[in-house]
Parts: sequence; structure tokens; C-alpha cells
Amino acid sequence: MSTISLTDLQYISRETLAQKFSSTQSLPSNTAIIDVRDSDHIGGHIRGSTWIPSSQLDYKVPELVRTLKDKEVVIFHCALSQQRGPSAALRYLREKERLKPGTGVESKGEVREEGVGKIEEGKEEVEEKGASAERQRVYVLNGGFTEWQEKYGEDSKLTEGYQKDIWEFGY
Repeated sequence: MSTISLTDLQYISRETLAQKFSSTQSLPSNTAIIDVRDSDHIGGHIRGSTWIPSSQLDYKVPELVRTLKDKEVVIFHCALSQQRGPSAALRYLREKERLKPGTGVESKGEVREEGVGKIEEGKEEVEEKGASAERQRVYVLNGGFTEWQEKYGEDSKLTEGYQKDIWEFGY
């Protein structure tokens, strides 16, 4: 049985996520955004995100773990990030742990392979060789797409396919 629980999840704000987009207005190659909304996916999505409806997560999570293994940051979200987004992140972390014994979640959503990480030398922290590839930060977007679109919906550099009339009176 997994030791990973909801309390291990870490959240990222919409502002912090927006800052991750580079000057070329694209998501960094080391970051993945997984949108787990179902039919409520209509009306827009975060640029560069991957849509995997929550209804498909049971069989998609093992594939996600494999395809996202080289990403340093993985962010999950749904409409509000109260149920489906956190649940998807939790399933992902548990599957990652199941498929790779010796990994664990440390300090809120950071998956680290045993024996890999930072070691302190004096007052400096020195990254061990290969540690960044073996560590992955998993987040849930605070407030989900609903809060994202309130601030960034009409910004075509950050949001694709936005339809204001769908969100105008609250989804």
C-alpha cells in the first residue's frame, strides 16, 4: 500500500505557472501540464497542456509515468482543482512509486529515487550527478482552469481556444 496521501500534494499558483512560460510564449520543455477535465474542457485550455479526461486516467496513468519520466515539473489541473486534479496527481505519484520501487515522495510532491538528491558540504548544497533527471516535482494548479481563465483566459500567449462567453457567467 502506498504511503503517498493528499497531504503530500503541493500546489502551484496561476501566477507562478504563467511565469514558467518563456519569452517565446511556450512552456519549458522540462514542464508538462495535464488537464484532466472531462466535457468541461470546452472553452479553452492552457497553452501546451495535454488533455487526458479523468474518465480515462485509470488506463492512462502508467503511460503518463513513462512519457513524463524526463520532465522535471508535472502540473495537474481540472476546473477547480478540488477533486479531479488532486486525485489525478495522487494517482500519478502512486503509480510512479509502484512502478519504480525505491522512489518515494519527499517534501510535498517531490519524487526522488533513493540515494539521489542533494548533499550538504559545509554550508553549500551540492546537487549530485544526475539528480535533476531522477527528481520530479508534481503540482496541482491552485484554483484550476477556472481561476486561470479569470486572469489569463484572453491572453492568447498563455491560453488556447478560449471562448469568453462560456466562462463569462461562471462555468
